[in-house]
Amino acid sequence: MSLVDRLRSRFARPPEPVRTAVGAAGDPDERVLAWGALTGDAGWLVATSRGLRSVAATRGEATTLLPWHEVGHARWSAEAGGGGTFAITPLEEVEPGVQARLPERRYVLSEAGDLPAQLRRRVDQTVVASKRSPLPTGGGVVLVARRIPGQPAREWTVVFDDDADRQDPQAREVARQKLAELVAAEQPG
Repeated sequence: MSLVDRLRSRFARPPEPVRTAVGAAGDPDERVLAWGALTGDAGWLVATSRGLRSVAATRGEATTLLPWHEVGHARWSAEAGGGGTFAITPLEEVEPGVQARLPERRYVLSEAGDLPAQLRRRVDQTVVASKRSPLPTGGGVVLVARRIPGQPAREWTVVFDDDADRQDPQAREVARQKLAELVAAEQPG
């Protein structure tokens, strides 16, 4: 992509179906930050101030919002010509303070524009701290503190590498202790 094309895409207005779909989502403060065209004229993948949406080309309807703090992992594989593939792993709260990884979602884009950089920046802004710890079962756990919009305090969560470890009482106790240690360490003395 040439410099002129990059500047043009940066200052371009979102396509009408994208503006309409995000506007119809019902949040007057949600705004479009970046978008990329999905292959096969399937629509767009859209980064908004609230999270990630896909918008269908035919009906201009937005999918359910994936808030930035619920993106567990996002990998961008660029291809020649400005397109590429996003592999995004959403997180779901399965119990208070415990999140599980949902199946990976793949989005193939013919044109990505500023979407990869915007997605990375938004997800990175939500993560305050992250620490990986081993478990006695041989697996591991990631302890993550995230900023969540509308909440003054950051929220700590545990994400087990393997869902089976989440069911193991010993692994759960170790994860709980490690999380308690991290939270205690950040409390003012």
